[in-house]
Amino acid sequence: MAQFHSLKIKSILRQTDKAVSITFEVPTTLKTEYTFTAGQYITLKTVIDAKEVRRDYSLSSSPQSESLTVTVKEIEGGVFSSHANRQLKTGDTLEVGTPNGRFVYDSETNKANTIVAFAAGSGITPIMSIARTVLETKTDSTFVLIYGNKSPKETIFHEEILKLQTLYTDRFKVQFIYSETDEEGALFGRIDSGNVNYILKNNITVDDSQKFYLCGPEGMINSVNSILTEKGIEASQILFELFTASAVKSTSTSTNEGESEVTILVDEEEMTLVMSQKQTILEAALANDIDVPYSCQGGVCSSCICRVTEGTATMRQNNILTDNEVAEGLVLSCQAEPTSSTIKVDFDDI
Repeated sequence: MAQFHSLKIKSILRQTDKAVSITFEVPTTLKTEYTFTAGQYITLKTVIDAKEVRRDYSLSSSPQSESLTVTVKEIEGGVFSSHANRQLKTGDTLEVGTPNGRFVYDSETNKANTIVAFAAGSGITPIMSIARTVLETKTDSTFVLIYGNKSPKETIFHEEILKLQTLYTDRFKVQFIYSETDEEGALFGRIDSGNVNYILKNNITVDDSQKFYLCGPEGMINSVNSILTEKGIEASQILFELFTASAVKSTSTSTNEGESEVTILVDEEEMTLVMSQKQTILEAALANDIDVPYSCQGGVCSSCICRVTEGTATMRQNNILTDNEVAEGLVLSCQAEPTSSTIKVDFDDI
């Protein structure tokens, strides 16, 4: 479970008109707690208009840089992303959770000769951390990036990516895709089946020595994953992280009108409450002021994972956990509705 600490903003670098990179000062006493693996995220917590807001942002810096940096793209109506892009300044302090996440690249254990990444928009942020790590630590590995945006102007890290191409000419390959401008050397359109099939036919020889990282909206990930699977790529070779998922209705789809007694174990403390089976476990916990981990509340991040140790629950949707993990009792508490009269969940044992 992530722990929060107050960290001061060391610097803010504007990447595009709608995106900034925020670097935090990490005191020597907290260096160990903020050690991270490429691809992980941190949860940022602050109060905006008298309401606590939490958001997860992937670390775009590499672990070897010893820099704790996230990149935040402003989205329309985004409470925190707008605040970060318009209001935050150097010297401000935020509550920052310790690194978390499973969309990771570990240079010590990953033996793939080639890393292939598909990223759309702000999905580039964890991919940049992974790319930097591969290029800086695995001198015998190649990194291939397929990156979709509207235009070069709206492409986060555009200049840095070009510099990496120059620095690692033989090991870093990039294919830009733009949906609104026609640029030399770039494909036109989106990361869809047509462009993906073209790239796999002309730019990449697919084999079992590769690892694939997909990050962006749900439609893109589903499309790329389907094509890779058709090409014979095993599920173990493909990792993905959603930045947006299909909208889920706030009302329950459950037909059960009953109640459940739920016992929640978090930070080695047990609390028991009675909840409607139309509520999610997270909704019930927050309504009773139980400080369980969470962030997006939409089934996109993995902050709220817990383990069902007694009883049963079903999830409204699941875009993160594997079938094996679900079989082991893991659920997303923001999506899990109890289906038994009593249920016990453990946020510590994940």
